[in-house]
Amino acid sequence: MDEQPPPPHDTNPIIEERRAKLKALRAKGVAYPNDFGRQNLGAELVEKYENTDRDFLDLNPVAVKVAGRIMLKRVMGKASFATIQDMSGQIQIYVTDSYPGKEQHAAFKHYDIGDIIGVDGVLFKTKTDEVTVRVNALRLLAKSLRPLPEKFHGLTDQEIKYRQRYVDLIVNEESRRVFVQRSRIIQAFRNFLLERRYLEVETPMMQPIPGGAAARPFVTHHNALDMQLYLRIAPELYLKRLIVGGFEKVFEINRNFRNEGISTRHNPEFTMLEFYVAYVDYEFLMVTIQQMLLEAAQSVLGMSKVTYQGREIDFEKPYERLTITGAIKKYHPEYTDTVLGDRAMLIAKLTELGITYKPEDGIGGLQLTLFENTTESLLFEPTYIIDYPAEVSPLARRSGRNPDITERFELYIAGREIANGFSELNDPDDQAARFKEQVRQKEAGDAEAMHYDADYIRALEYGLPPCAGAGIGIDRLVMLFTDSPSIRDVILFPLLRPE
Repeated sequence: MDEQPPPPHDTNPIIEERRAKLKALRAKGVAYPNDFGRQNLGAELVEKYENTDRDFLDLNPVAVKVAGRIMLKRVMGKASFATIQDMSGQIQIYVTDSYPGKEQHAAFKHYDIGDIIGVDGVLFKTKTDEVTVRVNALRLLAKSLRPLPEKFHGLTDQEIKYRQRYVDLIVNEESRRVFVQRSRIIQAFRNFLLERRYLEVETPMMQPIPGGAAARPFVTHHNALDMQLYLRIAPELYLKRLIVGGFEKVFEINRNFRNEGISTRHNPEFTMLEFYVAYVDYEFLMVTIQQMLLEAAQSVLGMSKVTYQGREIDFEKPYERLTITGAIKKYHPEYTDTVLGDRAMLIAKLTELGITYKPEDGIGGLQLTLFENTTESLLFEPTYIIDYPAEVSPLARRSGRNPDITERFELYIAGREIANGFSELNDPDDQAARFKEQVRQKEAGDAEAMHYDADYIRALEYGLPPCAGAGIGIDRLVMLFTDSPSIRDVILFPLLRPE
């Protein structure tokens, strides 16, 4: 593998000036000390004491020990103010010739925006009632060699925000908020399932046979075993093996990898929540997912509604349910049952619209292609599309009322697929036949068709109880909850082209 070239040497005069300061620090001793023990968080102190009387603080001094990055600095002769930022937020500090003394104050005047400092002091309130630390002792803990973006404009270049997320998080409060919300959303889902006696598990991320979804995998190689492996496209087949083994309620919050294009809705590496439960069907899943999203919204946002790109979504309202053809007809009444039920007419319509389709597809596959290209983007309110054709659902149980369709749904919100679930196929012979059909499609050139997984068939032959499972796209859901227009806004380190 070709190694990336080292970054070019910076000749920025600001960086050179800061390096000269670092050189002077090194000459005096340890330039990056690691013996300062922080005891307090800045914004938590502000919140705790913002309503405390100024005189009370003067008479009852509160000793604190804070640390953080200098974000603002105002030097005024014998006194200086600065704002430092830590994981909780910001707090102001006050440095004078008296406290901590002329020598430390003089050193402080040479500190730069972005430097990380440790502060011992006591709290007081300024004339404007701002909670502030009067500094008794001050230390430079880490020298910042690169200047932060200009404070009034911040980091506005989207490409640089994604590529240098560390800078984005320093200067953009909104970015920090998004990723705090992401963590809380995932925790809300985890709590929801754990409270209902689901067992959290971990399944392989490198697999000898990629399965559980129709997608093009990433390929890697294990040297010691001299074998080809695939990065996981989905954990589904391993989670259902656990249902066979007697773990009747399992879930995994996992990273999946699909060798596909990049867009505002797609990143080759993404996060899914998948959960499986025995002795239920897909109706149970649809009810459960609505409860899960509602509880997550209430837990994280404090309400059942979110506003996404100017439009409100209410997770408490009943979700609409439509079949693929029902959704097409609702939003495009010109597509009659006659057109949707005739393969030749469907092909003619797709050709007329310039939509690429698989020539070997039956009516169900062609209907799905038409839906995905004309209708799914219009499903803004939470909507379950149900009863998918068997030909495009190789792992789902056939419907008892019509063997050509399956007990499967996909949840769409804001024009995007958010979840996919179904009653699981537990007939080993039917599953083996569908795997063989997938292999036939792969041999015919479909790079996303599934492999034949003989061990999974063997597991089914031991007996998989009736069950159902679903996957929820965490990244797209976080986009909804945080009103983020691009998936890159909610992934800390999205995949980018080389610099």
